[in-house]
Amino acid sequence: MSREVRPLTADVQTPTSEAATQSFEADVSRLLQLMVHSVYSDREIFVRELVSNAADACEKLRYESIAKPELIEDGAPFAIEITINPDAKTLTFSDNGIGMTREDLTQGLGTIARSGTKAFLDKLAAEDASKEASALIGQFGIGFYSSFMVADEVTVDTRRAGTNEAWRWSSDGKGSFTIAPLPLESAPKRGTSVTLHLNDASQEFLQPRTLERIVRDHSGAVAVPIDLIEKLGAEKRRIADGAAIWAKSKSEVTPEEYTEFYRGLSGQFDEPALTLHWRAEGRHEYTVLAFIPGSRPFDLFDPSRKGRNKLYVRRVLISEDADLLPGWLRFVRLVVDSADLPLNVSRELIQKSEVFVAIKKGVTNRVVQELGKLAEAEPEKFAKVWEHFGSVIKEGLYEDPERRDGIFKIARFTTTANPAGDRTLAQYVASLRENQTAIYYLTGDEAKRLATSPQLEGFKARGVEVLLLSDPVDAFWVSTAAGFDGKPFKSVSQGAADVKSIALVEGANAPAEASGEVATLFAFFKQTLGDEVAEVRASDRLTDSVACLIAPEFGPD
Repeated sequence: MSREVRPLTADVQTPTSEAATQSFEADVSRLLQLMVHSVYSDREIFVRELVSNAADACEKLRYESIAKPELIEDGAPFAIEITINPDAKTLTFSDNGIGMTREDLTQGLGTIARSGTKAFLDKLAAEDASKEASALIGQFGIGFYSSFMVADEVTVDTRRAGTNEAWRWSSDGKGSFTIAPLPLESAPKRGTSVTLHLNDASQEFLQPRTLERIVRDHSGAVAVPIDLIEKLGAEKRRIADGAAIWAKSKSEVTPEEYTEFYRGLSGQFDEPALTLHWRAEGRHEYTVLAFIPGSRPFDLFDPSRKGRNKLYVRRVLISEDADLLPGWLRFVRLVVDSADLPLNVSRELIQKSEVFVAIKKGVTNRVVQELGKLAEAEPEKFAKVWEHFGSVIKEGLYEDPERRDGIFKIARFTTTANPAGDRTLAQYVASLRENQTAIYYLTGDEAKRLATSPQLEGFKARGVEVLLLSDPVDAFWVSTAAGFDGKPFKSVSQGAADVKSIALVEGANAPAEASGEVATLFAFFKQTLGDEVAEVRASDRLTDSVACLIAPEFGPD
C-alpha cells in the first residue's frame, strides 16, 4: 500500500500520539464524489488497484531488506491475503510489505500520479465517464480511491516495517479522514490491511467465486502470491501463485495473461498492439517483457511524464520508472529483469553502470527491430501504431542519429501523391522521376493546408512527389539528416527549385519565360521592398499562382 505521492490534505500536521481528523482538499472531495457516482459501472477495478498497491508494498520491502535484512527477520514470505467476512459485510486486503508511518498516511494514502487529482477531474469532465473512467483511473493512478465505489467506509491498519508504532486511517469518503494510534496487538506485524465496509449495492463481492475471477482476470500476473480466505477462521486458499510472468517461457503464457499484465503495467484497458517477450543471453543476461500500446496514452506529450518501465534485479524491484528506453520510445511499456546488475548500490548508480547502459542499448535495438518486422509483416496493424505514436518515434530522427536509418525504414509520411500518410521513404525513392536527385519536402502546421501551397505547383506539374511534414519535430530532424538511400532532403520552400531538368507531365502548363518588362517589374519590386526581401526573380515553382515567398537555402522558413 505504500507509494510516493503528493499531499492529499490542505493542512499537513506534525505526527502525534493522538487521534486527529482532517479534511480532504476540495479536489479530493470532488474526486471521491465522482468515484461513488460517475464511474460506478466499473466497480470491480477496486480489486486490481488494491492488489497492485499491496504488491508494490511487498516489492519495496524486498528492496529495502537488501540493505536492512532485519526488516524481514521473521522470514515470512511475501504474500497478499483477501479475507471475506460475510457477517460483517467486509472485505480485507492484507499484505506483509513495507507498511506506512503516520506521516505516510497524512501525506498521501493511495496514489496521486503525475498530474494529480485536478488533471484527472479535468480529463474526466471532458470524457464520457461511463466509457472512459476505468481507463483514466489506471492512467492517473487514483487506485486507492476506487475503494469508495463499493464501500461506505474504509479502514486502513498499518505498521511500518522496523517500527514499534501502528496506525489506523479511516474515512467514509465524505470529506474527512481520521488517523489514530493502533495498539500493536491489534496491528499487523508489518504491512497494511485495508478493510472495506461494503455498501448494499456491492454485496456480490462477498462471493468467493466472484473475487477469484476478478483476481485471476486482473491480477493473476503480479509477482506476489495471493491467498483467499472465504470466511473468518477458514483455511487460506491460493488463487494466484505470484510467479513472475516474464520468468515463464512464452509457451506457458496465454494471450489473455499477457493482456491482463499489460493492463496492470500500463494502467490502460486496451489490447496491446504488439507483445515482445525474450531472454537475452551472452555477455549480459536479462529477460524483457515489452508492450506497444493499442491506443495513445492521454499524457504522451507531457514533458514531465515518466515511463512505466520496471527494472528488476533477480526479481527484486529496483525502479518503477527506470530509464530503460530513449524518450522517443516513451510509449512502450516494459519490464526488464537482470541477473547481472548489483543489488547493493543505489538506483542512481545502477542506471549509470556499464551493464545497465548495455541493457538499455540492447532493449532499444530490439524494439526498433520488432517494429520493423511488424511494419513488413502486418502493415495494417503497424499503420495503427504509427497513427498513435509516429510523431513521437520521429523525435528519434533528431535525438538518436545512431538509429536514424532504422527509424527511416519504419517511418510513414503524408505526401502529395499519398495523402493517407502511409508512404515509406523506400517507396518514395523507388518512384523518383527521371533526373530527380533529391527527396523534396515542405514543413508546416497541417498536411491538408500544405498540399494547397503554391510552392508545390511546379513540382506537381512535373509529377515530383513532395513529403508534407506537419509534426513539430519534422523541422528539426529534416535539417540534420543527411538524406536517405543516397538522396538528400531538400525543402521546396528554400533556395532554388532545381526542377527544370525534370520533364513536365502530360497536360501540365510550363512556366512562362520572364520578358524584359517582367524583369523591369522585378527590379521595381526589389527597390520598393528593399531589405525586406533578398531577391525577386522568376521561378519554375509556379504554374498558376502569381507569386510565392521562398526562404534562402538552408535558412528558416
